[in-house]
Amino acid sequence: MSKDVVFDLGGVVFRWEPLVVLQTLFPQRVPNEAVAREWAAQIFQTFHPDADWAQFDLGLIEPEPLAHRIAARTGLALPDLRHLIDSIPAHLLPMQGTVDLIHDLKAQGHRLYFLSNMPAGYAEHLVRENSFFSQFEEGIFSAHVQQIKPLPDIFATAQARWPLRGQPVFIDDVQHNIDAAELHGWQGVRFDTPEQVRAEMVAQGYLAA
Repeated sequence: MSKDVVFDLGGVVFRWEPLVVLQTLFPQRVPNEAVAREWAAQIFQTFHPDADWAQFDLGLIEPEPLAHRIAARTGLALPDLRHLIDSIPAHLLPMQGTVDLIHDLKAQGHRLYFLSNMPAGYAEHLVRENSFFSQFEEGIFSAHVQQIKPLPDIFATAQARWPLRGQPVFIDDVQHNIDAAELHGWQGVRFDTPEQVRAEMVAQGYLAA
């Protein structure tokens, strides 16, 4: 049975570990996980469409103004924020287990798409550096459409652009994105590990064991 499968990217296809990134980039100022959590909460904020980083994901603000806005709001040093913003693409490394899953689903005849909250510069880097993007029929980056998960309009845009059949499977590591997809009539699969998602795809009959 051929199925349409939609992947989130950050945290699903690519590692997204902000606490690790902060401790790696700033070992003196971020010496442990507790301090990293404080920095991450200030920099990335809990999701809301007006948050500084959400505006970056939406393509409504460029890196330099983003660094200035976060510095003004948090008191964190502007050079540190510039360094963080510039360094993140290099830390978005593919998870081999998910890449293997993408290839296996494609080989089994499923149509694959991606739906990602991602600023334009990061998106261009990921597509340029990773040949497995050829396995996807199409995809949407939030910065290219000025829409963002979990708001419903980005799911409506995907539904309008892609020839989705029936109830597509949506794989994401964030529960409120899963909830939004399910409200749109999609079948959500919460990502914890590539192995767990593979097992769920096998259990549902979408992939051979």
